[in-house]
Amino acid sequence: MEELIQAGALLGAGTAMIGGIGSGIGQGFATGKAVEAVSRQPEAKQDILQVLFIGCAIAESTGIYSLVIAFLLIFMKS
Repeated sequence: MEELIQAGALLGAGTAMIGGIGSGIGQGFATGKAVEAVSRQPEAKQDILQVLFIGCAIAESTGIYSLVIAFLLIFMKS
């Protein structure tokens, strides 16, 4: 029975890490659009980068949350 619980926890940890994919895609898309925006309006570079960093930090928080959940599932003793 304990092996079944461990297998479910490992399966859940792998599934939780799917959240990291969305985080990476979102950051790549945002960075690409920021580069495009800076190339169109170089004088607004500082404002664009400020918004980009805030957006990337928010997007990264979902990936970190997924990682924490995965670690909790792997290392949690029942």
